[in-house]
Amino acid sequence: MIAVRILQALQQLSPPPDIFALPLVGEGLAYQQLNVPLIGSVRTMPSGGFIYMDGRQLVRDVRGGLLQLTSKQIQAVCCWVGSQKKLGNKHGILAVGDIVPLVFAAISGAKYAFVGTAKSEYYVRDELGILPRKSKAARWENFSGSVYHPWERWLMSRRRCLAVFPRDSLTTEILKKWPIPAVNAGNPMMDGLEPTASYQQFDSDRPLIITLLPGSRPPEAYSNWEIIMVAVSALMASFRDSHLGTVVFLGAIAPSLDCHILSQTLKIQGWRPDPQCPLTISDPHSLTFKQKNAYIILTQQAYNDCLHLGDLVIAMAGTATEQFVGLGKPAIAIPGPGPQYNPAFAEAQSRLLGPSLILVDRPVKVAEVVQHLLKNPDYLQIIAENGVQRMGVPGAAARIAQCLQVRFLK
Repeated sequence: MIAVRILQALQQLSPPPDIFALPLVGEGLAYQQLNVPLIGSVRTMPSGGFIYMDGRQLVRDVRGGLLQLTSKQIQAVCCWVGSQKKLGNKHGILAVGDIVPLVFAAISGAKYAFVGTAKSEYYVRDELGILPRKSKAARWENFSGSVYHPWERWLMSRRRCLAVFPRDSLTTEILKKWPIPAVNAGNPMMDGLEPTASYQQFDSDRPLIITLLPGSRPPEAYSNWEIIMVAVSALMASFRDSHLGTVVFLGAIAPSLDCHILSQTLKIQGWRPDPQCPLTISDPHSLTFKQKNAYIILTQQAYNDCLHLGDLVIAMAGTATEQFVGLGKPAIAIPGPGPQYNPAFAEAQSRLLGPSLILVDRPVKVAEVVQHLLKNPDYLQIIAENGVQRMGVPGAAARIAQCLQVRFLK
């Protein structure tokens, strides 16, 4: 998604560069939808790319042909660079992600830039200093003074590396301690989130709105949905005790999921279809369910509205949770069985997002956290400021594209 945001910004330059893509994980459908040609071999691995949280996922990927795929992809990059040189074209590589695409770019022989999406200094420190950690092994995460290890910094400080775009200002400042061309352009994850509907957060004239994020990868997301619905049931019980009015739950459902499966879970728990809802979103195909004074809306087309309309979120997702927090709102997360949103991932995300993300070990505890948040507006203000600080303001993709135009194309 981050790569696509930058790609779209590059396409809007005058004149736009010719762009090719090599997705290292997955089949690159997002690029194909923009008519961007792919180079090299593509394949979806069993892990979906989440090998760093679970060694067993790496074993599955190796058995699924990861090593052969990687070898073919490296050859494809080098062949592409060679063809551009023969044609006399100005060219460069933008590596987006972690050390893997960065290595690909470095060994290609071309000039390159790096968008570091996987690491942030917030994982190990905040503005006040190093975070306390329970594990002694965790100290190795920044043993050399940065969450980026010496070999990663070496790749970022090569003469052919023209720009490095960290995901936040804190990481940028740390990397500038070395001869690394770090640029604080912001985080493209916060681009393209403009809503079609608008409500004031916690407005007394509208219902309380809670967004639900089960993740996007089946079958994990279906398991996550069942866990989230346990939290919803406990939350509704607590609302009855506090005599709260109407509550609307917005399920932001990825297109990769089957809403029929999610609907069955709702029906089993007593939710009934009801087209009448006090909230309107920009999805004519959304599904609405009602139980007592609460509604659940499932939408696969109004993702941005789900982020902007929600007062808070119950989350078991990666990127979507971070985007919600970046809008200045609180997130309550429930670690699941994984492979993505497991306890290790959730704990790391809680360090990344600080006070904006509140972890609970059981779904029934969500109700207690929500009641606490609703009674503490001062804490909500801290969360609002923290989210913007850690995730940045919109416009990063355009700023990155403009920087690349200057450093690569002129």
